[in-house]
Amino acid sequence: MRVLVAGATGVVGHPLVGALRARGHEVSALVRAESRDRAPEADAVVVADALDREGLLSAVSAARPEVVVHQMTALRLLPADPVEAFALTARLRTEGTANLVAAARAAGARRLVAQSVAFAAAPAGGPVLDEDAPLYVDAPDAGWAATVRAVAELERQVLGGGPDLAGVVLRYGTLYGPGTGYARIGGTGQRVLTGKFPLPEGGSGITSFVHVVDAVGAAVAAVESEATGVFHVADDDPAPAAQWLPHFARTLGGPPPRTIPAALAPRLLGWFMTHQLTAARGAANDRARTELGWKPLRPSWRDGLGRE
Repeated sequence: MRVLVAGATGVVGHPLVGALRARGHEVSALVRAESRDRAPEADAVVVADALDREGLLSAVSAARPEVVVHQMTALRLLPADPVEAFALTARLRTEGTANLVAAARAAGARRLVAQSVAFAAAPAGGPVLDEDAPLYVDAPDAGWAATVRAVAELERQVLGGGPDLAGVVLRYGTLYGPGTGYARIGGTGQRVLTGKFPLPEGGSGITSFVHVVDAVGAAVAAVESEATGVFHVADDDPAPAAQWLPHFARTLGGPPPRTIPAALAPRLLGWFMTHQLTAARGAANDRARTELGWKPLRPSWRDGLGRE
């Protein structure tokens, strides 16, 4: 098939291009002009900005994809400018997605596969939730509420592309592996390694991890499947912070995380990280296994987190 990968220089998008080509697909990599030199080896490299509607329509039409894959974020900016990273990512998830849906339809694509997140659910119900759980659009933190609303809008647009454009949403768990914040040289990895990532008392928030290799595998499965809808892409081992954070520190060779009162956590860690460590729910992957025929090659973070 002819597949266009938007966001082809990203942590998932870059290896996805190679994985799809290895499966025999003809792949176009969509990149911004300033990222052209970081484009992966592809059958064609298409240059356009997702926020430039007319430019994107022209570029995607020229590629004539049967399937479009949306892996676009601006999270590469996180280390230098977190506020801009989240603001631009929100625009890509809303305005950029609208433009990409229009471009996919105009080019005659029949399928759109888009990246979302599995950790945006409201903290209610059991420790591990399925895809039908409500998103945390009314989170008390304004920044996280805005992020989740952008995620919800992306999903709405992808799934509402019309009868001629089948939509698939892949909600990735917390990514680890090469190029992620949880790699040894990543932002979170460095904070844990240097003892600057404390654990709030209890540490009962559940995280569902997924290795980059498995995120790529799920995207390949979604491209080749006829299934539609929303799918959690996470490993088989949702775990509370009280388990994974000390394990991560030991694997990295860093000091054990110091325990802090939960009331101090927002000031020391920020609202979102406190939420992840104390209240977040995990993500069940049963639907992806059953309907996409996908299963993680790395079933547990315990075998890889902190080793790359």
